[in-house]
Amino acid sequence: MTAAERMFKTLNFEKMEEGGAFAETFFPWDLSVDRWVQEGLPEKFTSSYLYPRPRERYMRYFNDLMTEHVYEYEQFLGYDGVKRMSFCIPFKGFDEKILEENDEYILKMDEDGWQRAYYKKRSLVKEIKPVVDGEETWERLKENTLREIEKYCTDENLQRTYGKYKEGHERGDYSLRFRASGFFWTPRELLGVEEQLMAYYEMPELLHEINDFVLEIYLHYFDKIFDIVKPEVVLFPEDLSGANGPMISPAMFDEFVGSYYEKLIPFLKKKGVKNVFVDTDGEFRQLIPNFRKAGVDGFLPMDVNAGMDIVKVREEFPDIKFIGAYNKLVIAEGEEAIDREFQRLLPVIRQGGYVPGADHQVAPSTSFENYRYYIKRLKEVMQQAGADSKYFTKNTF
Repeated sequence: MTAAERMFKTLNFEKMEEGGAFAETFFPWDLSVDRWVQEGLPEKFTSSYLYPRPRERYMRYFNDLMTEHVYEYEQFLGYDGVKRMSFCIPFKGFDEKILEENDEYILKMDEDGWQRAYYKKRSLVKEIKPVVDGEETWERLKENTLREIEKYCTDENLQRTYGKYKEGHERGDYSLRFRASGFFWTPRELLGVEEQLMAYYEMPELLHEINDFVLEIYLHYFDKIFDIVKPEVVLFPEDLSGANGPMISPAMFDEFVGSYYEKLIPFLKKKGVKNVFVDTDGEFRQLIPNFRKAGVDGFLPMDVNAGMDIVKVREEFPDIKFIGAYNKLVIAEGEEAIDREFQRLLPVIRQGGYVPGADHQVAPSTSFENYRYYIKRLKEVMQQAGADSKYFTKNTF
């Protein structure tokens, strides 16, 4: 069975004699891999290798910069093949420039249009002015974005980015995960989170204008992209919750976020996308029914330390799919803690519809030895998740 088939069947609640998909949730933390290079990871896999800078401007938008290098890194570690890519609306279409400099800081306008102060004598970056603070700045940003789209988001560049993965994916060498910013996350990036939350009350029309624009762009480009490749997972980052719950009410979610997914997800399904996931940290159980109503199939990374226990969530919502949900912090604690965490997750692993992995990037407090043990046990657990109900023997742990 190929890596692509195994990913699809695992997320489809199918049981396989050879076991379920064996993959990590996210690309690695730069500080972690730089530590691991000192502890036995091949020297080539430094963060500078895994995360290269764009060579051409269109690569900011049709983004696969880390795809091949992270794939190579994960293949070395023994994971199933997964290639990750994204599409970014060209809001980051500005040329960086210094606006002011003194003995204390450098004030810059960054490529996303934000003004930030970079302090010289301490590791501090202070956000000074967002790229959007009202209708006037939004209209200017939209005009700039449309110019970037016309110049760089061409069919030729689209094929250059995604077309090269078609053959290997169709062979099943790897599954594909495709990322694009969600309808809470995008306004947050443009306004800043505090200003965004105020705008729900003071400038609701502006937030709708932004998401109407985002939806229009997605419908146009996803139509083209998913004619070239059909990812096993399309995911939308949102991060709309903290440890104490969501930042917006269910009613506000339905109006400003869910209503846009209700228009986009049926389109994705018609294009052959089987799994639409939302990537959101924090404790968001209150909004799960709203996400489900909007058509979302599953969630990652299911942040354990924020209170997201997938065993309890699966009991309440038996058809939800998950990626992640393994407490990343226990990996640093050693073999016994790693085994206990797998034991905790067994009920959901047995049910299927779940690709276990760290509930975010593995922290740099984790030794390479412990991370290798985690990988070894993850592979053993998934290999033993066979076709019959006796997934795990008494000797599994």
